[in-house]
Amino acid sequence: MKHTFLFFMLVVPGFLMAQETNEQLWDKANNLYTTEEYQQAISVYEQILSSGEESAKLYFNLGNAYFKNGNINNAILNYERAKLLAPNDEDIEFNILFANQSVVTSAEVLSKPFFLRWKESATNFFTVNTWSVFSISAFVLFIFAFGFFLFGKNISLRKISFWTGILLIIFSVFSYSFAGIQKKRIENRNQAIVFCSRATVKSAPSETGTDLFIIYEGLKVEITDSLNSWKEIKLSDGNIGWLPESCIVTI
Repeated sequence: MKHTFLFFMLVVPGFLMAQETNEQLWDKANNLYTTEEYQQAISVYEQILSSGEESAKLYFNLGNAYFKNGNINNAILNYERAKLLAPNDEDIEFNILFANQSVVTSAEVLSKPFFLRWKESATNFFTVNTWSVFSISAFVLFIFAFGFFLFGKNISLRKISFWTGILLIIFSVFSYSFAGIQKKRIENRNQAIVFCSRATVKSAPSETGTDLFIIYEGLKVEITDSLNSWKEIKLSDGNIGWLPESCIVTI
């Protein structure tokens, strides 16, 4: 008991101080950004990230600081990381589109079937946490509706409870599915930004591979495979090839 008390007295205050420090660093970074000291603001934002804290707002502000400092690659990288955590944020999307105007390589996005577009749009409508809350809440309400259906004496109420329960369980399943898709996307991190100013995409994971095409820094790619120090990448227009791992940074 004494050791437990000692642990609480030593560790918990330290944790709270760390939380306070991150809040202080956040205010400091924002003040540095306001006074146009962008490089110093970047350093402080990165310091917060190094403590393990992560949020869409943090990545968004860091992306803004990089953009103002003239570092487009890191600006796009952090905007995309912010979008990963807040996929339906209009400010993030606008800044990504604006920053991408500086990217030399343009890849046409392949058209997807309408049901895939609908699924992606629905998945991105809320964050993973919001979808999770919806799923749990709908399931709890389903249990109540199921209870009314089993034990209710009024026929009309039982019918309403039955159909309400059906809708709630369907919504719960869909919400759970959307939350799972977003969580998997965040955990897998299979997209990246090209950081080499000019990169030749190869047909094989080797310098002796055939040159396929050339891409430039700032381009967003999908990582589809990996071998040693090489990554197989896929562009939004469907083109596929291999790049050295050192040429890309994972979102």
